[in-house]
Amino acid sequence: MRLKMKTVTLYGLSKCSTCIKAMAWLDDHGTPYEFVDYREQPIAASQLQKWSRELGGWEKLVNRASMTWRNLSDSRKAPESDAQWAALVAEFPALVRRPVMVDAKGAASVGFSDTKYSELLGA
Repeated sequence: MRLKMKTVTLYGLSKCSTCIKAMAWLDDHGTPYEFVDYREQPIAASQLQKWSRELGGWEKLVNRASMTWRNLSDSRKAPESDAQWAALVAEFPALVRRPVMVDAKGAASVGFSDTKYSELLGA
């Protein structure tokens, strides 16, 4: 079963195994996409804040199980504002859950699974 053709933008890290799986899924399902490595092309603070609001908070956008997060000092793990969260992510791009997929309508989602992408992209 082929998916409806929609152009999506995938944000992540080029060497991330989950991002590679997501790109392979998109390729296999004929879904055109643009990939943005956010280490090479940092995401604007305003965009990070928009994703955070859309996803239900920074806790949904930031991977607090990652080694990067675990290596932060306790004081760094308690940002009190959107600006502090955005600055933390700008300093440590690997903190963002991967991949962030933005569909043709501008809606963002994080993470990857076959089921999730099938549902989001209209399988």
